[in-house]
Amino acid sequence: MNQPGLDQPQVLRLLFHPRPEYALGLLSPQARSVSIDVEPGISIGGRLYSTRPGDPAILYWHGNGEIAADYHAIGPMYTRLGITLLVIDYRGYGTSDGSPTCSNLLSDAITLFDTLDRVFQDHQLTPSRLYVMGRSLGSAAAIEVARHAGDQLAGLIIESGFADTFALLARLGMRAEEADEALDGFANAAKMGLISVPTLIIHGRNDVLIPATDGQELLRRSAAKYKRLVLIPDAGHNDLMLVGEAQYFEAIRTFVVDCSGGEDP
Repeated sequence: MNQPGLDQPQVLRLLFHPRPEYALGLLSPQARSVSIDVEPGISIGGRLYSTRPGDPAILYWHGNGEIAADYHAIGPMYTRLGITLLVIDYRGYGTSDGSPTCSNLLSDAITLFDTLDRVFQDHQLTPSRLYVMGRSLGSAAAIEVARHAGDQLAGLIIESGFADTFALLARLGMRAEEADEALDGFANAAKMGLISVPTLIIHGRNDVLIPATDGQELLRRSAAKYKRLVLIPDAGHNDLMLVGEAQYFEAIRTFVVDCSGGEDP
């Protein structure tokens, strides 16, 4: 996908805040580091929190100020639900090579999805169902993969996702005159109209960075027959799980159960 407008240095400085991984000692007993080649000389790192080989799995892209290693306490919350979690970094984040751009965020997400079977096989995993999930900036990667993968997925989960790229940039302090979302943006909302797999959207009611109206718009534009929006009361953008942990994980558990025909993971 060609996105010359978003790949300008001033935009990248707003959208990406990469940092390396230092805390190697924070690997939980269930966590394993992964590395996936996305092009010659460039590999992407991540953290795998695995349960039983055939349990459902979530492929997860985090927010722009996080790295996969930050999920050392959150990963086990998924595995306790019987869900394997694979958290993926962007270029320049954690142990990943290169520098992030909006274009390679999307292209790397597709490349990674297309080689995911090998990643799971390397760790003796054969997930019964696969979901993609993205938080904040990571919603763009998850939505792009859901558009690409179609019914290869059991479902799509969006956490604090944005509907319009340039409205988000404006809230960050950069206004783009005459910007075309379809040509130059991530086009998250438009892509939702091409995605029919079951969809769960989780958003904080008090989010001011990416307002709850963005989650509502993504739901409205979704082509899925099964779609659900969960709004967490009193939660903002970065405290959603802290404020609404029980509601957050119950929504994910219920979604995975519903997508499996009522079978608990």
